[in-house]
Parts: sequence; structure tokens; C-alpha cells
Amino acid sequence: MKLVTAIVKPHKVEDVKDAVTEAGVQGITLTEVRGFGRQRGHTEVYRGAEYQVDFVPKARLEILCEQAQVDGIVDAITKSAGSGQVGDGKVWVTEVDRVVRIRTGEEDVDAL
Repeated sequence: MKLVTAIVKPHKVEDVKDAVTEAGVQGITLTEVRGFGRQRGHTEVYRGAEYQVDFVPKARLEILCEQAQVDGIVDAITKSAGSGQVGDGKVWVTEVDRVVRIRTGEEDVDAL
């Protein structure tokens, strides 16, 4: 099993959700996060004062899936979240050793 994690722009969350649902995903975890990459934040003006925003608002999506679904999910995320602009985000895939559904005690693929 794999955990697909994506950091995307907040306004792209609905597009990504729709795309991965079409790819067969049944569950997603969404966390509102802040961070920066190569863009190193940006400058904003508020009430005439300029200030530096170091951490940009982002959304972190986590999807637990079978190995066979990974490529389709990653493709769906990159196509739906991409705009070609700096700050579109990242996707990474990590190995998951064990999953247990708390309610039933089912494990691994049965727990998905």
C-alpha cells in the first residue's frame, strides 16, 4: 500500500478532489497548511504598510491507496492542480507497512 501526499494551492482543492474521485479514490484527508518553496513567500501591502509573507497558505491532501492506483492518482493530481506557475505544489508517494480500520479491525487492503 502507498500514501500519496500532495501540497496544492487552496483554490485547487475542489478540482483535485473531483479528479481523484474519478480515478477511483474513496477517501481523502485534507489539512490546511502553510509553507514555502522556491518562491520564498511574497510581499503584500496592508493599510499602506508593506510586509513579507514568509509562509504561503497551501492545502495538504493525503490519499491511502493500493500500489496499482498510484500512477492514476498522481496523474489526476498533477493535471488538476497544475497551472504552470511557481507554487503549484508537490506530490510524493511513500510506502505504508500496515493499516488497521479501528471500527472493525480489518487490516491492510481490506481497511481501505
